[in-house]
Order: sequence, then structure tokens, then C-alpha cells
Amino acid sequence: MPVGSRVRRVAVIAAPPVSMFNLAIPEMLFGKVEIDGRPGYETVICAPDPGPVTTTGGLDLVVPRGLDAVEGADTVILAGSGAYEDPDPRVLDVLRASAGEGKRIASICTGAFALAEAGLLDGRAATTYWAYRPLLAARHPAVDLQDDVLFVQDGPVLTSSGYAAGIDLCLHVIRTDHGAAVANSVARLALVAPVRPGGQTQFTQTPLPPERGVSFADTRAWAMAHLDEPLGLTDLARHAGVSVRTLSRRFHAETGVSPLQWLLHQRVERAKELLETTSLGMDRVARASGLGSADSLRQHVLRRTGLTPSAYRSSFNRLTGADAP
Repeated sequence: MPVGSRVRRVAVIAAPPVSMFNLAIPEMLFGKVEIDGRPGYETVICAPDPGPVTTTGGLDLVVPRGLDAVEGADTVILAGSGAYEDPDPRVLDVLRASAGEGKRIASICTGAFALAEAGLLDGRAATTYWAYRPLLAARHPAVDLQDDVLFVQDGPVLTSSGYAAGIDLCLHVIRTDHGAAVANSVARLALVAPVRPGGQTQFTQTPLPPERGVSFADTRAWAMAHLDEPLGLTDLARHAGVSVRTLSRRFHAETGVSPLQWLLHQRVERAKELLETTSLGMDRVARASGLGSADSLRQHVLRRTGLTPSAYRSSFNRLTGADAP
């Protein structure tokens, strides 16, 4: 049975007043994962006190499950809460117990405060929404707080910055469990960007209105269709109809990364999909993804995933029977 075919349980903790958007992200994304026609995840929402749970928007949600739902979970996600400065002791106890059992622990937005209060972030790299970073740093100086990143994974503990970065964190979890092809399929179904690197800045300041009406969405789409070609800054700038200098400056403003960083990330993701879904040899995977050679493929996949291309294919192979390599 390929790695990732087991149904994994995700428990999402709603600590009042909970962010409705934070709470919806895991259910939306994990609920779209299908492996061989079966659900890849079971997502359970729970609360310290089952029943009506207040939200940061002033509405009440009915959450029928209590924190006992965490016991059978593989992954525990704490949604952001308006009570981040005074986390519920029951939630802290559950987080500590879950960490002690080796569960994967994650937080979205202000959920990082509870993870820090539980002692789970001491000595670990972590992040939170930029507006709350000074407070978290002051209250928990033992946390290795990362500036301007979307999400951070340090061992089994993951933290994300505000709101939409929770989407990136959940897609990262799906990609880790089931591979790039499954994660990208979920992203397409949810109409979100398939890959935003965790190290991408929280600040993507695009001037309004854009200079000369320039946006590089079309150029990025064109580049995705030509990843197997030796694209460089000059090629991207020529397609966009701007100078290399303008491309570099405004591309970073739109995406948070440089054009070449973005291009390399997409090439590695293409290579991972090809390793999962085809039986192509390593040289052909390297050429088709634009990474050039099998040595380059090995270097970049190993750096990104911790696995050699062959080991990655063995772990996330989506082929069966005669199609398998």
C-alpha cells in the first residue's frame, strides 16, 4: 500500500472566540483529498465546551464534539482565537498531551500563542501574524520567531501567519502526507495557488493601481507551460513586455519571491508530480521539469523533501500494476 493511502484524522480545536475563516480552512482543504476514490482525511472540529461556540465575528457556531476528539487524531490544528492572550488551560493540557504522544501539532494565526504557552515552541522556529509578532516575542522569548514568512515547520510542530497563510500550511501538510500531485489537485478544486513557499514574505505590497497596468499573472502562466525550456530573466521580461529590472521589482511585489526563485520552486514541484504520476527515467524527469540533469534533479528534490528522487517516487507513487516503474 503506498504511503498516504491510510485515512488520517485531523482534529481542529475551536477555542472561543474562534475565527470562522481559520476554522473553515482545514475542513475545506482536507475534505477535498481523495486517494483511490476514498477520503484521505477525516476532519473533526472540537471545542473545550461542546455546543454553541462564539466567533470573533459575534456569531455562534454549534460544535458538538469536545476535546476528547483529539485522542484519535494524527494531526491537531488550533485555529486562531480572539482570546490568544489567555488560552484555555484545557486546550493547553490537550496540546501538551498530544505532543507527548508524537502527534503533529499546528496553529493558524494567533493559535501560536497557545502553542507557545504550552511550551511547544520553546527553542523552535515559529511564526504568527505580523501584527502580533512583537507581543509573542515579548511574552515568549524562548521561541525562535521567524519574520515575514507564511508558515514554518520545525519537527512535528507547524505554525502559520494570518488568515490565508493557513491555506498554505494545510496544503503543505497534504503535500507532505500524499505528495505534490494530490496537493495541487486540492488547490485547483479550492481555486487557490497550488504552491506558495513557506519562506515567502507575509508582505506582498502591489502598488495600486499597478504601474502601466502591468501584472505578471499571464507571464507566470506562460512560464508554467514552458518549464522544460531554459527560461531566464530575459525570457520572462520579454514575454511581459518590460525591462528585467522592472520584472524583478514588480514580480517580487506580486509574489513575495524573485522570478528565479519562483521558477525553481515550480520546476521542483513539476518534477515531484512527474515522479509521482509517471514512470519516466530520472534524466527525462529532469529535462521535462527544466532542472536539466539527473544530478540537478537529485540535488533539488533532496534539498526540498529530504528524499532522493527514487525514494520520493517510492513513497508517493500514484501508479499501479503494469504502469508502476
